[in-house]
Amino acid sequence: MRTRILTLLVAVAAVVAGIAAAPAPTLTTSSAALASAPEGSTWYETWITTPDGEDLHVDVMRPEGLDDSVQTPVILVVSPYLGLGSSVVVANVPSSQAPGPVDRFFDFYEGAQVFDRGYTVVQVSLRGTGGSSGCLDILGPGEQLDVATAVEFARTAPFSTGHVGMYGKSYDANTGAVAAALGPEGLDAIVAQAIAPDRYRGSYNDRVRLLQSLLYPTAAYGLQGEGGFSSQNDTRYIANSVSHSADCQVGLLEHYLDDESAHFWRVRDFVDRAQRSEVPTFITTGYLDNATNIGAGALDLFNSLQGPKKLWIGWWEHVRGNDMDGGRLLMGRAGFFDEVMRFFDHHVKKVPLEDAPWTDDPIIAAQSNDGTWRSETQWPAADAVALEGALLSGTFEDDGRNQGTQGTGFGPGGFVTFQPTRGHGTWTFSPPLEHAAHLGGLPTATVDVTPVVPRTNVVVNLYDVAPDGRATYITRGAALVDAAGPKDITLWPTDWKFAAGHRVGVLVSGANGEAYTHVPTRTTVTVNGGSVSLPWLTYERVSDIQGDSNPRLESFLASAPFPVTDDPPERTSEDFTLPAPLQPKP
Repeated sequence: MRTRILTLLVAVAAVVAGIAAAPAPTLTTSSAALASAPEGSTWYETWITTPDGEDLHVDVMRPEGLDDSVQTPVILVVSPYLGLGSSVVVANVPSSQAPGPVDRFFDFYEGAQVFDRGYTVVQVSLRGTGGSSGCLDILGPGEQLDVATAVEFARTAPFSTGHVGMYGKSYDANTGAVAAALGPEGLDAIVAQAIAPDRYRGSYNDRVRLLQSLLYPTAAYGLQGEGGFSSQNDTRYIANSVSHSADCQVGLLEHYLDDESAHFWRVRDFVDRAQRSEVPTFITTGYLDNATNIGAGALDLFNSLQGPKKLWIGWWEHVRGNDMDGGRLLMGRAGFFDEVMRFFDHHVKKVPLEDAPWTDDPIIAAQSNDGTWRSETQWPAADAVALEGALLSGTFEDDGRNQGTQGTGFGPGGFVTFQPTRGHGTWTFSPPLEHAAHLGGLPTATVDVTPVVPRTNVVVNLYDVAPDGRATYITRGAALVDAAGPKDITLWPTDWKFAAGHRVGVLVSGANGEAYTHVPTRTTVTVNGGSVSLPWLTYERVSDIQGDSNPRLESFLASAPFPVTDDPPERTSEDFTLPAPLQPKP
């Protein structure tokens, strides 16, 4: 297996260098070419071949009325979700049988008027999905070849100007991270929503398995054999879409390795591999997104990029920038499509700034827990000062029962299958804050523990504790501990405003059942002490850009708090440095 992986990686490098790039295929429309397409476009399909011989299905959507001799910039989607069947009903044909491209991003194509703006859209199904042959390998060497091949096709097709921008959310945002790591010729911009670019941290926190990743390989192969109907009754599409799930699963057994240094994970760390990428990139990431958690490298990738970049970061779950419910935006900030198209127009269409309908879009649009939005130039902010608090000693039971919030589902669907407890562990509280304070950045903790057995769960949960003793979850981090001594634990990034009179609460426990799938040791663990390092902002932030709260943040703030049973005064650490009053921002 290792030899095969190394062979594929060599092929990836060859594609990027233009050595082994598949030639642009002859483009032929299917018999159903005009049956179902986004408004303002015509559609046809073709196939491209990867250097290792896989047959990838391609949807091409051109501005209506243009033949392929007219060149346009290209928006590219490389995805496993393009074989799920179009939801468009054509001539009374049921949606599951309507020929045409899958409508995963029709809202974007139509809402942003990409065809009227003069873009072509290319959608490429990753190997093992839709009408593409082969085995999905969860962003491994094979799919990396697919991404490189797709960009090369979008760059060299007769209808292309040679300039390509990638667009996606979740899995097909991570294919954008793959492209950033590979840096293929012609890639001019990436828009990546709800991204988790380090696949290890998308599955584990220091060997503690994230709950949503438990069935990744199995769930991924639910995409194989869906078939779709991009080409009704097309024998090539049907042959490629036959499921090879059982065979393909064998190649993904290493997905259950919890060793971050394993080769399987190293080749899927696109934060590390995209270091110093100059490809302009627009990222969104949410603090309440358990599907692609904010600790999986989105901020690390953003901060490593050397080209133009933009970030939307705030208190939402696994949603797109334009998603709405009941007339309300699920992120809370209007104008996502407009901002994306300004980004694409400049970097892909090559519209000079002075000739574009440009606005002063912030580099970073950040939302705090009170729902307000502000602009930042970097995140974590430059004025964040790390202050330490000493952790008190105590014990906790590694029994897997602790849950971080009052609600039964912090993450999508609420995955709690037992009767949970809250506040189950050993608490440390800060003294009450004498004034309002703003926590912003990446908290860390060092916990001195004495486990009874190896692979003991240690989870650090951070809370805002109100004067009435109710605790609201802020962020978390976890690790497995094998031996006695200090253990460093990195918590997920956060942006949280504390009111005067509130305390910081730190709970060291054996579980957070909303985020992780724990294997409890059923032992009593001793906490000998330790410390927590919290990044406090120096300057007061005021809202200087448009944006509002959102429904998920509001429901979280309403349902998450729970009463602390421990007595905060008795568990208060006097050696807990708190920030000075916020200063006016210069």
